[in-house]
Amino acid sequence: MQKEFYRIKRLPPYVFAEVNQMKAEARANGDDIIDFGMGNPDSATPAHIVEKLVESVRNPKTHRYSNSRGIPGLRRALADYYERRFGVSIDPKTEAIVTLGSKEGMANLAQAITSPGDIVLSPNPSYPIHAFGFIIAGGVVRYLPAYVETPEARRAFMAALQRGVNHSIPKPLAVVLNFPSNPTAETVDLDFYAEVVDFCRFHEIYILSDLAYSEVYFDDSPPPSILQVPGARDLAVEFTSLSKTYSMPGWRIGFAAGNKTLVAALARVKSYLDYGAFTPVQVAATAALNGPQECVDEMRDLYQARRDVLIDGLAAAGWEIPSPKATMFVWAPIPPSFQEAGSLEFSKLLLQEAKVAVSPGVGFGEYGEGFVRIGLVENRHRIRQAVRNIKSLLFKSGVNTVKDPNAMCAVAE
Repeated sequence: MQKEFYRIKRLPPYVFAEVNQMKAEARANGDDIIDFGMGNPDSATPAHIVEKLVESVRNPKTHRYSNSRGIPGLRRALADYYERRFGVSIDPKTEAIVTLGSKEGMANLAQAITSPGDIVLSPNPSYPIHAFGFIIAGGVVRYLPAYVETPEARRAFMAALQRGVNHSIPKPLAVVLNFPSNPTAETVDLDFYAEVVDFCRFHEIYILSDLAYSEVYFDDSPPPSILQVPGARDLAVEFTSLSKTYSMPGWRIGFAAGNKTLVAALARVKSYLDYGAFTPVQVAATAALNGPQECVDEMRDLYQARRDVLIDGLAAAGWEIPSPKATMFVWAPIPPSFQEAGSLEFSKLLLQEAKVAVSPGVGFGEYGEGFVRIGLVENRHRIRQAVRNIKSLLFKSGVNTVKDPNAMCAVAE
C-alpha cells in the first residue's frame, strides 16, 4: 500500500540532502573533505561538565524516568543565568521549561499552539525549524526580511510586519525572531526588540525568540534578550540552548523561558511526548550553568580566531565576505562569477573541486539564494587548507586577484 501523507506532502525535498550525499560519496572514495556544512561544534565539552555527568550516572537512582519539564535544579540554574546575564527575573516553576534542544522546543510549541490555517510570521532565510515547525503543525507561514542591522532594513522589517497583519486572515498567531541569526549572523539591539514588542502587544501577537547564539559574540556588546523589554513576558517566550555555549550539541539540552501561557502549553504537549532528558545530562547541564564560565570565554576566542583566519584568507583570494559579529557562521555572498549558477551548484562545485563542504543558502529559504553558510567547525589548520583549495578554484575560474594561486597571505598562515 502506498499513500502520500498530508504532513509529508507539505515538506519540500531537503535541499541539503544532495550535498550530504555527495559528501558521503567523496569520503567513501577516500577524499579528505573539509566540512563547514553543519553547525556542529567540534570542541570537547568542558571537563567539569563531563565529570559531573559521570558522577551522576554512577547513581542508579538517576537511571529512572526523569521530569518532562526539567529537574527543579536545572530550571533554577536557568533562572539564575537570566538574572546574571540579562538582569531578568523569571520564575523557574512557571516561566521556565527544559527542552531536548531548542529545535525540539520550538517544534513542540508549534504543535501546542497552532490550529490548521493559523498564520505565523517568520524570517526568510532562517533556520528551517522556524518555518517548518509550524508547517508540520498545519499552520501557514508568511515571511519577513531576515536583515535588520541598518535603519533602512529595520524600517523594511517593521513594514513587513504591518503588511503581515493587514493582509492575513486570520490575524497572525505569532512572530518568530532569531538574533543572533542562523544563518545570516545578524544581530539586534534592545531598541529593536522594544519596537517589535510594542507592535505585537498592540496587535495581540505572540513572539517566539530563538536566542541559541546568545553567548557566541565577538565584540563588547553581548546580544540582548527580548525578555529584557518591560512587559515582554506578557507575549514572548525565548528559546536558548547549551549546544554552542558549552560545546554540548549531542547532549540535547535547551530551554524555553518567558510567557507562562506559552510555557504551560509546551509543558502540556511535552508531557505526552517525553519524560525529559536523561537525569545525569540535566545534572551536568546544571553544573554548566552554575559552574566556572572561563570555558565560554575560550569558546568565543576560538570561533573569533577561526573567523579571522577564514575571512582574511578568502579576502586575499579575492572573495570578500562580511565578518560576522556573532554566531559560529559566516554568511558568504557567492562570488559574482558564480551567482548565475546559484548556491546549490556553487556548493557542489566547492565540494567537487576544492574538497570543501558548505551549506547552500537556498536551504534556509528562497531568499537565502546567492549565499552559502560556512560553519566555523574546523580548526585553523584545516581552515587554512580550505582557503588554499578555494583560492586555487577561484584562480582557475578567473576570480582570484592573486597572481600566484599557491601563495598564502601572511594572516592566513
